[in-house]
Amino acid sequence: MLTAISPIDGRYRRQVKELADYYSEYALIRYRVRIEIEYFIALCELPLPQLADFDASKFETLRDIYRELTEEQAQEVKDIEKTTNHDVKAVEYFIKRRFDEIGIDPRYKEFVHFGLTSQDINNTSIPLSLLEGIQDVYLPNLYEVLNRLGQMVEEWAEVPMLAHTHGQPASPTRLGKEFEVFRTRLNVQLKQLLAVPYSAKFGGATGNLNAHNVAYPQYDWQKFANEFVEGRLGLHRSCPTTQIEHYDNMAALFDAIKRINTILIDLCRDIWTYISMEYFRQKVKAGEVGSSAMPHKVNPIDFENAEGNLGISSALCEHLAAKLPVSRLQRDLTDSTVLRNVGMPLAHSIIAFRSIAKGLDKLILNQVALEADLEDNWAVVAEGIQTILRREAYPNPYETLKALTRTGGHISPESIREFVESLDLAESVKEELRSITPHNYTGR
Repeated sequence: MLTAISPIDGRYRRQVKELADYYSEYALIRYRVRIEIEYFIALCELPLPQLADFDASKFETLRDIYRELTEEQAQEVKDIEKTTNHDVKAVEYFIKRRFDEIGIDPRYKEFVHFGLTSQDINNTSIPLSLLEGIQDVYLPNLYEVLNRLGQMVEEWAEVPMLAHTHGQPASPTRLGKEFEVFRTRLNVQLKQLLAVPYSAKFGGATGNLNAHNVAYPQYDWQKFANEFVEGRLGLHRSCPTTQIEHYDNMAALFDAIKRINTILIDLCRDIWTYISMEYFRQKVKAGEVGSSAMPHKVNPIDFENAEGNLGISSALCEHLAAKLPVSRLQRDLTDSTVLRNVGMPLAHSIIAFRSIAKGLDKLILNQVALEADLEDNWAVVAEGIQTILRREAYPNPYETLKALTRTGGHISPESIREFVESLDLAESVKEELRSITPHNYTGR
């Protein structure tokens, strides 16, 4: 959409359009209707005396109200809200209209939203949308990146590469191992993300189920609320609470997403640098333009795009995690407008995941460049040589190698061989030293 203010609904819409099923205004209305309907059914199954004779065969018809909710019906809710100036009350009135349409006895209608406050609906709807959106969309896209990294770990497991610490040549490594570092880091953080509970508040106007207990003191409403939230919705019920959810676990969720973003930014910057060093070339797609002025350019745009989107995602996660757990006394309204943005960091992360996957698919290993860089940096074997000299109790081994390698001149394989031959060592030890090259000094 060319007139969209946010690129999520404009330039990038096609990449994240499935998130509309979880985080759009339409989706929020559908989730609210779903909670209200399931709550009504739970009251019938309790059963409350006034609902004991409700025809259970109509439960699926009631569920169809949210399962078959159309955008036109969601607009009807928005039209009701113009009068109520209250979004959740508009949902209640909408459901009561549907009850009339499908022939539900009017005496049952007042048990829609019975004893609840709006946050009992919001603080179950939004965690449920987060749970399902992350399971259905976010995680599959993250797994795709992990799978691609895994393929590269295996494919390049034995490819030697000059390492760089502080931007300077360092002890060689293996390319597959360097990708394994990122895969391992991501898996550790993924486990932490998966361990975060999706917490929900369900407890009335100030968290004590006051209205429920005054109307029906004979019931264990805490037990009912636990079973409803945990058994029926699959969420974790926070208790005790104020009028709203604590959001501490939601903050932990966004912190976990932010850490995953940070690792992927690190990955993008490393691959960008490898491309600039010509360790990788990129597949060229017919018709693509790298620069409006320089025809030769094939830019690492996928990794740059990913880095930018990951940064925006993390900034949003930072605000959500810092703001949501803070509320004045039993509640203020600042969480309400902030919660409407929970899908935004997920959208930017998913755009980044897909850019990374696309970029990884374009990489072509330039093994000639890797080997040339190794061959041009024989000084990096000094660590291995001086370590063997330490083992052999050779006097001042570190200082001896330092004097050799920091003269300012180029260290060639010949100069290393000459140095080895000059050492007062057994021939067997010299043979060990001669066997060390930048191409095989890669550890395990």
